[in-house]
Amino acid sequence: MGLDYQAIGTRIRRLRKGKGITQQTLAELSDQEPSNISHIERGATKLSLPTLVNIANALEVTVDELLCDSLPATRDVLEREAALLLADCSHTELKIITRTILALKESLRSTGPDL
Repeated sequence: MGLDYQAIGTRIRRLRKGKGITQQTLAELSDQEPSNISHIERGATKLSLPTLVNIANALEVTVDELLCDSLPATRDVLEREAALLLADCSHTELKIITRTILALKESLRSTGPDL
């Protein structure tokens, strides 16, 4: 399995926005050029290991959180992410989400795609 630079960029963008910081601020915190952050977030460029570590440190996350779409052994990261997404849901929202997950799971298992 290769690195999914698009997914890495999407995660970086989501985490950056979740912290309420701009690309400019992330660039400063990670010793990057703002244009490089833009390219990374769009998956338009490959990033080096030092850049990945600097960005993870700037966002106060682990590198495995940024790479979890490219690593098969990151179930715990994905489970934590799901728990965080559900943490602020109302009872009604949780019921709807649970039904949706069940339907999606049944559909995935019946068609058999390997994500």
